[in-house]
Amino acid sequence: MTNRAPHAYDVITMGRVSVDIYPQQTGPLEDVSTFSKSVGGSATNVAIAAARHGADAAVITRTGNDPFGRYIARTLPEFGVANEFVSTVDGLNTPVAFCEIFPPDDFPLYFYRAPKAPDLMITAKSLPLHEIERARVFWTTVTGLSEEPSRQAHHVAYEARSAAQNSTKQHTVLDLDYRSMFWSSPEAATREVAVALEHATVAVGNREECEVAVGETDPVRAADALLERGVEIAVVKQGPKGVLAKTRDAFVEFRPHHIDVVNGLGSGDGFGGALTHGLLQGWDLERILAFANAAGAIVATRFECSTAMPTSDEIDAFIAANPADGTNHTEETVHA
Repeated sequence: MTNRAPHAYDVITMGRVSVDIYPQQTGPLEDVSTFSKSVGGSATNVAIAAARHGADAAVITRTGNDPFGRYIARTLPEFGVANEFVSTVDGLNTPVAFCEIFPPDDFPLYFYRAPKAPDLMITAKSLPLHEIERARVFWTTVTGLSEEPSRQAHHVAYEARSAAQNSTKQHTVLDLDYRSMFWSSPEAATREVAVALEHATVAVGNREECEVAVGETDPVRAADALLERGVEIAVVKQGPKGVLAKTRDAFVEFRPHHIDVVNGLGSGDGFGGALTHGLLQGWDLERILAFANAAGAIVATRFECSTAMPTSDEIDAFIAANPADGTNHTEETVHA
């Protein structure tokens, strides 16, 4: 890193990166003849999605010292994401991820991250702590807690966020992005998530991820359990039943939009970038959730992930043309 004054980013994400390899035909990979590539990885895609809404965004991650790593470093600025915190690890390959496409709801993922992904080699010493402290939104995922030295680096980052005294409103978001292949057991993930939640102001996950995090699959009970852990906003994705979000004073729920799904992968990252935009704008919970719900729907109608992230204008136009079926529950319901 160069010696300069810390930059106050709108958004810094930290964690997984990959090159996503997309089949150009639907069906089993063994029958696919042509592929395309794009930048991928949940934390990286959220930074890209946030940048599409005009956020000053950066990602903290590591790649291999190889052609795919150079492709990622070169491409991120084209998406509006700073790459100054992207470094290389000699001896490890940049991960690739393949997907199969079976519309409308089956999109298996195959991760090639052995023997170890470089993004799990982020160290506490390498962290840009001043920038992490000052970022208005700091976004991490559960995957980064699965192995050392990344686990300790995340805890150091969380502590720095908690210790920093800033005059502007900040959010630390924990994406409960649990993937069993990255963990020795669900119990190990539960222990790590419990520590991370102590520092999070926002938690986002689906029902299965909430079960790992707080032992609840019922969406409302899961949101309540997350709030009890100290977060300010709990977001629970319910798949075909939509999405809900709760604070201590508000409870909002939206049904999913009816769309023709092309590829469901990346919808959650588009949702995350839109959620981040709403937090930065200081919107109320209902507007944030409506905006994020629409963003996820738009991405599902597109083929890839990072290149599919919509702009704010596209989301506003989509909402105008597709009014959401939402419920803003009463305060009595919130405290029931």
